[in-house]
Amino acid sequence: MGLKEWIVPQDKVFFDLFEKQADTVNEGAMLLHALVNDYVDVKNQCHKIKEIEHKGDEIAHEVYEQLNLTFITPLEPEEISRLATALDDVLDYIDGTTQQMYGYGVTETDDLMRELARLIYLSTQEIQTAVRLIRTMDDPRAVEKHCIEINRLENLADAVLADAIKNLFSTNDAITIIKLKDIYENLEEATDKCEDVANVLSDIAIRHS
Repeated sequence: MGLKEWIVPQDKVFFDLFEKQADTVNEGAMLLHALVNDYVDVKNQCHKIKEIEHKGDEIAHEVYEQLNLTFITPLEPEEISRLATALDDVLDYIDGTTQQMYGYGVTETDDLMRELARLIYLSTQEIQTAVRLIRTMDDPRAVEKHCIEINRLENLADAVLADAIKNLFSTNDAITIIKLKDIYENLEEATDKCEDVANVLSDIAIRHS
């Protein structure tokens, strides 16, 4: 065992959990993407997303439990807590928005919802890759590269939301405006939460570079 291995904690449980959490977030985003592109059997599709959200909660809870039990951690405790929370938030917004769509009685999706769901899915794929890179931190710049891409995708989502709101207020159906505005904003908020994950990952990369 080298000096670095002796000094740096070798407990990899947190990296295992983060990778599971990132995979679960991506699975939720994939199901969201499928839902808005094939808007049938909505109740069942939303139920599947809810199950994924519960799975994500369980993983996040396990991270917090391990943090309470572990005296020396491979990352700063605050970094571990922030990352677990940020990942969980993405999944919460994915689930919350789909439940909202079902609860509001939305009968069909549109191009703007599909584009926002696509950007969420692309963002979670970038998260998956970046999270795996922090296990060894061999190339912090590679982590930063994925974080920059997540930020770019979030900026695109901002533009989509602006167009969506503009289009909404060119109509006169107040109830539809309220419903769709909530859905568009929450889909965009999911990309904001992806950006929060990227910010935590970027901070970790900088500290370990």
